[in-house]
Amino acid sequence: MPRENHERILILGGTAEATAMAARLIAEGKQVISSLAGRTVEPVLPPGEVRIGGFGGSEGLARYLLENHISLVIDATHPFASRISQNAQLACDSTGVPLKALQRPRWEPRGDDHWTSVQDLTQAARALPGGARVFLALGRQYLDAFTGRTDCHFVIRMIDPPASPLPFASAELVLGKPSDEEEECALLMAHAITHLVCRNSGGPAGYGKIAAARSLGLPVIMVERAG
Repeated sequence: MPRENHERILILGGTAEATAMAARLIAEGKQVISSLAGRTVEPVLPPGEVRIGGFGGSEGLARYLLENHISLVIDATHPFASRISQNAQLACDSTGVPLKALQRPRWEPRGDDHWTSVQDLTQAARALPGGARVFLALGRQYLDAFTGRTDCHFVIRMIDPPASPLPFASAELVLGKPSDEEEECALLMAHAITHLVCRNSGGPAGYGKIAAARSLGLPVIMVERAG
């Protein structure tokens, strides 16, 4: 039996790395609270105590840390979740609670990849040629930059159905999660995709679509991380 201690750790999660971290720390006998943003209807819950929803900015997070006697914060959020990471830094600075940030390595292009690297979603939308059939693997909160490209057809993957119709001139919705290279190849071919747009999130979970695009010789518009 692992020996229990009184250290209380808050994991800002929602990623596979966060779930694995929670399991390891709990096995070591630590008290762990995992915080999820609540963007999906039925998230995969990590082991241990879980809270879902925002904190109310950096000040709300700071209050939470003090009221719950948190001794360590681990930022294991998505690499593009910059706001919560900034709030975590501010909250930990103001309370003196230590902060440990986990960062996935970026995906790196291989010699047989066809990537166009861009700095943001606006550049990604501009990089698409007219008439493209585009697979968007971005998340529902990152679609607005593409709605003006009425000369393209978009295939948009989401985990949960949107609350309202997507504001695209030509689009279709695919519900599901990322899969392996073989299934992603089948999906891209079934929809006659000519271009993939994604963010450089890193990690194995979303790499299937990158490998599929390579296998099919498709161009990838890759939104790179800041910094």
